[in-house]
Amino acid sequence: MPARTTVLLLASLMTLPVLATASDTPAAFENLLGMKFVPIPPGEFMMGSDESPEALATAYPQYERKRFLDLGDEAPVHRVRITHAFHLGQHEVTVGQFRRFLDASGHRPESEADGTGGYGYNRDYDPASSARGDAFEGRHPRYSWRNPGFPQGDDHPVVNVSWNDAVAMAKWLSEKEGVTYRLPTEAEWEYAARAGSRTRYHSGDDPQSLSMAANVFDADAQADWVRWSKFALASRDGFAFTAPVGSFAPNAFGLHDMHGNAWEWCADWHDDAYYAQSPRDDPQGPSTGTVRVRRGGSWHTWAFYARSSYRNWNAPDTRYTLVGFRLVREAGVKTR
Repeated sequence: MPARTTVLLLASLMTLPVLATASDTPAAFENLLGMKFVPIPPGEFMMGSDESPEALATAYPQYERKRFLDLGDEAPVHRVRITHAFHLGQHEVTVGQFRRFLDASGHRPESEADGTGGYGYNRDYDPASSARGDAFEGRHPRYSWRNPGFPQGDDHPVVNVSWNDAVAMAKWLSEKEGVTYRLPTEAEWEYAARAGSRTRYHSGDDPQSLSMAANVFDADAQADWVRWSKFALASRDGFAFTAPVGSFAPNAFGLHDMHGNAWEWCADWHDDAYYAQSPRDDPQGPSTGTVRVRRGGSWHTWAFYARSSYRNWNAPDTRYTLVGFRLVREAGVKTR
């Protein structure tokens, strides 16, 4: 195990509360697509953040203060109990695994099925013609999970996949293996990401701690985004775009890339006010909505937005060059 991985893992384990006995927790598992799943025990945690704008301004001095005033959906901090053990993908779903799913199932991802494509990075794209003022080119048939505008290997996280594509993969795996696969709930995701920590990241409170724990916006990427250079971490992680999954230190549950690399779809609808009415046990999110939650940040994400508590969202048919997913495999009896 690399030295940086060992140091961070030991540090996380020192703060991890006793959550469950060994008998409560399922064993690790690898499925028919070669996806590795690690056991997540039941337990309790405090979900959300109540950090003041003043504290955040001190930690992130290069950000405008208004960014710290638009975080109402992270509050109130509330106690959540995850009552069941489950398996969670050790890594984000990779390009190779998604390809094998498509080849075996015949599913056509939305970026290809409707002919509109996905988003893509284009170094030569004129930012003046972009509503976002950046080098992400809007939907075009040339872009999809196969081509996000930068090179990827089969071991990189798949991106440009919609929430609907992720659900289709979970449904197919469930039918093939006779167990339930699904997207994690938002509460399960944050519980797993924190892995017993209460800091901004599983690696600590310092944004620079992400240099060993996450592929986020740093000095290796800032050359492609000069206008946002001040938001880049000073460190270099060796990747300007996505990195092979598992390249960075895991958290105390053994999960990689819970911060950075690719945003991850969750099962829930998003509602700014949901935390105020969330049940304590196994919250499932609002019963209706228009946008689905995504969590964790990506290779392009500034450190502030990669915090464990930060919430983001998109429409279920969104396909974007920053967004991928990981799956839950439920523990217990087979469904057939």
